[in-house]
Amino acid sequence: METVPDAALQAPGDAVVRVVVAGICGTDLHGYRGLPGPVTGPRCGHEFVGVVEDIGGEVSTLRPGTMVVAPFNFADGTCSACLTGSHNACAAGGMFGVQGDGAQAEAVRVPFADANLVAVPVDENDERLPSLLTLTDTMATGLHAIKTGRVAPGSSVAVVGDGPVGMCAVLAARDAGAARIILVGRHEARLSKGKEFGATDTFNAQGSEGVAESVDYVHTATQGVGADVVVECGGGPQAQDTAFAMCRAGGAVCVMGSPPIGDVTPVFLRGITLTGGLTPARAYLPELVERVLAGTLAPGSIFEKTVALDDIVSGYEAMDARTASKVLVLP
Repeated sequence: METVPDAALQAPGDAVVRVVVAGICGTDLHGYRGLPGPVTGPRCGHEFVGVVEDIGGEVSTLRPGTMVVAPFNFADGTCSACLTGSHNACAAGGMFGVQGDGAQAEAVRVPFADANLVAVPVDENDERLPSLLTLTDTMATGLHAIKTGRVAPGSSVAVVGDGPVGMCAVLAARDAGAARIILVGRHEARLSKGKEFGATDTFNAQGSEGVAESVDYVHTATQGVGADVVVECGGGPQAQDTAFAMCRAGGAVCVMGSPPIGDVTPVFLRGITLTGGLTPARAYLPELVERVLAGTLAPGSIFEKTVALDDIVSGYEAMDARTASKVLVLP
């Protein structure tokens, strides 16, 4: 943990947000482990809910004292990409903790505040804060997979990976009306939680034959056809190859774990739609916030540990040791 300069306004469209709750993401963990990835520090973290403390002269929709939810990737809200809902592709945008201030801090400067921050009528002690925090990235990403995969009522869905995004994809698939939701992972406790989130089947793919057996399980569960939609949340060539093997001809594979780096020949030979990708979280925030506030969506239990900002190292250690899949940070 390092001391960095205080967050401050730099442009008329900026806001400074005092962080109330933040999260540690698997993307942050890559940097902690010294692996390649966008997050190198010392300003880490892209998931936060907070209170507006200061605004620039051009900010018109927010006032100091407003509680807000922020997407993990900020955007200007006015370019052609933003206007079509692809905020993730905004040329003027970026990711908190990479191109902007990190959220694992006392406060964050938010560029294009009007375009990015969503006001929420809650206070700092609201029990829904963990669920609202998931919307900044994890729940939005799970929903993005299900939306881009065009999961329809009655369809079959396989989710490869039992981490937080996989759990949220299961939850989104349930809400989309999928009839069969198969969660494949390697942690029995997470698989059990997956059933609470809506998985109809779970498969523990531990062991040298686990991957091949998981593919067989999905095909058996779908009468030999394969899943209509497969969501890949593991990252890497093996997880992507597994997802293609689980998918039916003419189905869809949503790659969420990392950019496609394996063999994508099945896309051509078997007519599989390849989708997913970096999530335009801001596009989904209004819908998701409304549902959390209405009590129809509660993904906050993906947080398995809470730490103080001064003790954030213990949160990284817990995720690195896999004793917690997701950690909430209290500044």
